[in-house]
Amino acid sequence: MTKKDIAQAVAASTDVSAATAEAVIGAALDAIAASLAKGEDVRLAGFGAFETRERAARTGRNPQTGEEIAIAASTSVGFKAAAQLKRAVNG
Repeated sequence: MTKKDIAQAVAASTDVSAATAEAVIGAALDAIAASLAKGEDVRLAGFGAFETRERAARTGRNPQTGEEIAIAASTSVGFKAAAQLKRAVNG
């Protein structure tokens, strides 16, 4: 499902246009991304929590040559589903 598909589903279940729904969803996703960029956790009740995770620098290998390469430290985004979402998905 794409952002456009979500916007169309929201528009169908409310009295707003698809363009308005897409703009609202885009703004919400931008707000989530901005909060994560600042290192803040984002919790959506009944859905789940997004959090940033620090990944340490490490040594990796090129699978074709076996040559060792240095992988720099980075920050990644993790998601933990809420129990309510897990129940909905599992039936």
